[in-house]
Amino acid sequence: MSSPFDIFGLGADPDKPDESPARKAQLASSRPLPKRFYDIVEIAQDDGFVLHLDGRPVRTPARAIVKVSKKAIADVLAAEWRAQEKVIDPKKMPLTRLLNSAIDGVSNTEELVREEIVRFSGTDLVCYRADDPERLVERQNSLWDPVINWAQETYSCRFVLAGGIMHVEQPDATKLAMEQAVNQYADPVRLAALHSMTTLLGSTLLALAVGAGFRTMQEAWDAAHLDEDWNIELWGTDVDAEARRAYRFEEMKAAAIVLTAT
Repeated sequence: MSSPFDIFGLGADPDKPDESPARKAQLASSRPLPKRFYDIVEIAQDDGFVLHLDGRPVRTPARAIVKVSKKAIADVLAAEWRAQEKVIDPKKMPLTRLLNSAIDGVSNTEELVREEIVRFSGTDLVCYRADDPERLVERQNSLWDPVINWAQETYSCRFVLAGGIMHVEQPDATKLAMEQAVNQYADPVRLAALHSMTTLLGSTLLALAVGAGFRTMQEAWDAAHLDEDWNIELWGTDVDAEARRAYRFEEMKAAAIVLTAT
């Protein structure tokens, strides 16, 4: 039987010891939301910052203790748990989900995660430009060129730009530079945040720019959604699309908290 102090009540099942965290999360989504069972949310310092509920450490689905290296991250994590009222709703806990993924998943597959982030840079959003209309081209140049220029200067490489959606191969030196840049993210939690942000933005360069402090979270988000916002201006949006975007934005904010914590 799992402990209530395992995140979302997904402790190890003694009858299924090899069940993956992803499978546990899938099962959790089909279950009724667990009731809030705790009164006091605290952060204890123990070679890092550990989330405690009623004096006991919280564990991930794989039963690892939830520990972070920065107090700024821990404070937001604690706020997420305090904000839960009658039930614990994981959909409203993006930082908890990210940390759970980092501790149980990314920490065991770091090389694969790095490779995926580097692959994103080979088809990076900011390298693919519209041919027209002129106002859209100007908007892309205004928001994306500074990021390209920063990356080329910072990582001593060159990015090839493409018109439309025709794939262009980036130089081998650029691929190597991206590998070296991503390898700087040695901590699994920061690596998970970089991966999350890369997939949310469709851009390794924008995610690296946030991690380096060259772009704020909001600036990177706006740059990544430039084309989408252009279409919204022309055709409008719908309620479902707005809800999906709002959900992704909360995930973006959680990743940014990790990447920019001091």
